Amino acid sequence: MTGCQRRRQRLFDAQSNNTILLPLDHGVSEGMLNGLEDIGTLIRGLNPTKVQGVILHKGMAAVHAQDLKPDQSLIIHLSAGTRHSLPPYAKTLVCSVQEAVRLGADAVSVHINMGNEFEDRMLSDLGSVTEEAHLLGIPVLAMIYARGGQIVNELDPTLVAHSIRLGAELGADLIKVPYSGDQKSFTRAIHACPVPVIIAGGPKKANFPGFLAMIKEAMDTGIRGVSIGRNIFQHANPLAAMDELAAIVHTTPK
Repeated sequence: MTGCQRRRQRLFDAQSNNTILLPLDHGVSEGMLNGLEDIGTLIRGLNPTKVQGVILHKGMAAVHAQDLKPDQSLIIHLSAGTRHSLPPYAKTLVCSVQEAVRLGADAVSVHINMGNEFEDRMLSDLGSVTEEAHLLGIPVLAMIYARGGQIVNELDPTLVAHSIRLGAELGADLIKVPYSGDQKSFTRAIHACPVPVIIAGGPKKANFPGFLAMIKEAMDTGIRGVSIGRNIFQHANPLAAMDELAAIVHTTPK
């Protein structure tokens, strides 16, 4: 087993073989977002049997890596772009893999939006990151979405399936996509993918029980976990919300 494979394995709970990652990288794109005022306290309150890793940008990682439990993984996000940009779906690299490793990263993540005029640059970024990361034995989480001028519906099942295949074809070790809501096509794409797939949480939902029902449905397709941010850290009680989420994700595998 290579170092990259071993580090990826640590992202998954030993009992359920699934993962919950908590992305706290929204401050770059959104600014002062409710729920992110005190990242340190939130991270310190996380149970490592429920939350396997946290995703941070390099500045916050330099400050808050120490707040993680020893058996929780630090994923440093290498891509950035703000909602004020023209266009807001353009992402660029702001951190190298080597800098992430110096900060203690166990894995790195890259954001790719396909179906727009900057797709070629973002695909090139993914290619260069996977090459550099794998030379250092570091796994790459590819966050892939269909967003831009060519996209009518970001949750189009064909586009979401394409996103999954794209990550696998370009060498990602773990792929994050939105759940399309179409179980049949999503299950087909998951089963054809040689690496684990997890789903994003998206914007905060008003109906948390309904959100959890969606997670349960998605888990039944064969995904290996979730990366949920706003629906956790913007919840009135984030740790209680995480307990409910973990009860679904970390059930005994069939």
